[in-house]
Amino acid sequence: MEEQIIEYLHYLTIERGLSANTKSSYQRDLKQYLAFLNEAGISDWQAVDRYTVVAFLAHLNQLNKASATVTRMISSLRRFHQYLRQERFTDHDPMQHIESPKKTQKLPQTLSLQEVEKLIATPDTTTTLGIRDRAILEVMYATGLRVSELIGLKMGDIHLEMGLLQTLGKGDKERIVPLGDYAIHWIERYLAESRPLLTKKRPQENHLFVNNHGSGLSRQGIWKNLKVWVLKAGIIKDVTPHTLRHSFATHLLENGADLRTVQELLGHSDISTTQIYTHITKRRMTEVYKEHFPRA
Repeated sequence: MEEQIIEYLHYLTIERGLSANTKSSYQRDLKQYLAFLNEAGISDWQAVDRYTVVAFLAHLNQLNKASATVTRMISSLRRFHQYLRQERFTDHDPMQHIESPKKTQKLPQTLSLQEVEKLIATPDTTTTLGIRDRAILEVMYATGLRVSELIGLKMGDIHLEMGLLQTLGKGDKERIVPLGDYAIHWIERYLAESRPLLTKKRPQENHLFVNNHGSGLSRQGIWKNLKVWVLKAGIIKDVTPHTLRHSFATHLLENGADLRTVQELLGHSDISTTQIYTHITKRRMTEVYKEHFPRA
């Protein structure tokens, strides 16, 4: 059974062209699924039926897994069992009558403009790493990049004279994103003052943002540093790298940007993904109305 999972993951990479992060998500889901089947004494995909899947989903609920996790798991299993039938490892699809729970639309956590400015001003820019950290925060807020896109930036992706950067998003889709004046200023300072010192022992390193050993930063490195910056800024919200992305989108819409432009900037393939931000702008509209209309 494990062999078919390995073949499926290979299929996702070669034929579907999915990113490493998406593939890793499928791998985690299927590993958990296989562990459950092994514990249940099932050693053949042909023996898996609808009741097996229902028992597994009930097991996830007993573990108090979030509804979003269960929904994603159902999606993973649906695609996997379709593959098994397509490749004739089974002659039936146990997912055929399994319905996905309705996804609850959760409003993303955002920061106010004042909180963003406080956070960005936190790094000590008299130090080498402080200049780098300021540049990272400026770029994250100015572009709304995903953390994977940020750490993937190469030196050739930055075009400061044009005020643009290029990035590879989900599904290896390239997009061009404008850079604001503040971000350009701090990237220039970082490239002139910090990066040459950080890459002294690794002059061939091509990643834009590097750690104190001169290697490209990891996702964990960005998360760890962000926790420090948030703490120093005295912000009590649960802030993740995605919070800055959400704040970027929200502030654009609040200041008059249209949804289609924000979709392009965020790299969403479907505008329905971007539409979650309209809930935030409607809330903001209600607040402004109550504050300024005399008979509100």
